[in-house]
Amino acid sequence: MSAGLRGKACVVAVAESDLGEVGPHLSAADLMAQALDRALAECGLTKVDVDGLFSSSAYYQMASVEPAEYLGVRPRYTDSTTLGGSSFVSHLLHAAVALDQGACDVAAILYGSTQRSDSGRLVSTANWLPYERPYEPRMPVSMYAMVAQRHMHEFGTTREQLAEVAIQARRWAQLNPKAFARDPLTMEEVLGARVISEPFTSRDCCLVTDGGGAVIVTRPDRARDLERKPVYLLGAGEAHWHRHISQMPELTTTAATESGERAFEMAGLRPPDIDVFELYDAFTISPIIFLEDLGLCAKGEGGPFTSDGNIGPGGKCPVNTNGGGLSYCHPGMYGIFTIIEAVRQVRGECGERQVDGARVALAHGSGGVFSTQVTSIFGGPETV
Repeated sequence: MSAGLRGKACVVAVAESDLGEVGPHLSAADLMAQALDRALAECGLTKVDVDGLFSSSAYYQMASVEPAEYLGVRPRYTDSTTLGGSSFVSHLLHAAVALDQGACDVAAILYGSTQRSDSGRLVSTANWLPYERPYEPRMPVSMYAMVAQRHMHEFGTTREQLAEVAIQARRWAQLNPKAFARDPLTMEEVLGARVISEPFTSRDCCLVTDGGGAVIVTRPDRARDLERKPVYLLGAGEAHWHRHISQMPELTTTAATESGERAFEMAGLRPPDIDVFELYDAFTISPIIFLEDLGLCAKGEGGPFTSDGNIGPGGKCPVNTNGGGLSYCHPGMYGIFTIIEAVRQVRGECGERQVDGARVALAHGSGGVFSTQVTSIFGGPETV
């Protein structure tokens, strides 16, 4: 992707809906509406200003059309690209292109899910190939567990190093009033929890919550007239190599190697330039893989890299400062929340969990079974 998009789009508002367990009286569309109303109020815009709408959903077949009807938004540009949990980070890149080309002026990226209120069942459009179905995998945990097993076999990654990812996420969550799980979490509790799919226990697996989010994106000239400090999209990249785990070229390397390189190239930055990393963490193996694939450490060194509090509060590489999908929230697809936290960190609005001097933040989304990878990099006005 050309560096010509660098700084051409900026996020002017982010917001969550109610999170956790919202009960049977609210729908996925209700949560999108909550998040959109809160985001628009944050920047001083209204629904009339929104002429670009981006959404993905396991609830609605026409993922941007049905929410638009519900919300009373009439976009002149719409995008319902579905890449699983990375969809919304992809939408950010697509919105930047649309804004740069004049296809819209104010873009809203929306998500909502009532997965927890729906008895915790996974709402999914997954369709497995016949040669995977006979093995009766527990979707998607069996696939990620297989990647973890291979990483442990190939590189010596330990069970304790996987557990450390969950423990450090919980330490961040304890600093976030909105986090769903805030009780202290010990190594003994992670290792001794109910086994879900070897080597994972329940503590290695993401939460099941309700929740929604909204991100408002516009051009810098429009952002100058709004109420909040703009956060600029410095770089973005997307890539995918496979859909089904049986077709993954190599179990321990993902297309994040390409999406990250494209994002860094557009931004004119390298991994050491990033102050905060918001990484999709459906399972404890995920941040370990992404830290390697995004260039923070060499392949196979992700396990030791996450140890000794390195990714937690006070660590040299802050990861998932809101608590991530493991402790903050995970309503089916998590990608939009990586954007929300990255933007807030750059703005300096995160209270106790704020990373001192955070000027540049990375948000990375993953969809399917390590299938789709999308990376975005943000900075304040001083970085453009």
